[in-house]
Amino acid sequence: EDLLEYGLIPEIIGRLPVVCSLEELDEKALIRILQEPKNALVKQYVRYFELERIRLEFEENALKAVARAAMKRGTGARALRSIMESALTDIMYDVPSQKNLQKCIITKNVIEKKAAPELMYKARKRTA
Repeated sequence: EDLLEYGLIPEIIGRLPVVCSLEELDEKALIRILQEPKNALVKQYVRYFELERIRLEFEENALKAVARAAMKRGTGARALRSIMESALTDIMYDVPSQKNLQKCIITKNVIEKKAAPELMYKARKRTA
């Protein structure tokens, strides 16, 4: 409005960059970003594992760990993909070669690289 009063035409004012401040995303918002959008990271990884006929599950604490790590980096949602890739890339290469693997559970310790994921196998059928 001040620029209009000064005499600039709206076409020029519309081309000026707009600067605004944003609030940082909190833990809940980052977890929602991980889970809810159509192409959310959690959905993508679940689909990758489904292609190998393995069910992937994330514990709530694992998602919180991802969100906290992103908050520590201070880059908001941009950090989510790199944190997830760092935690899951090796797992994605290892689990397809395991026979009878049915489910892979990602815990907080997996995200923090303190433990391997919990793996559940199908029961083998016995032949008589």
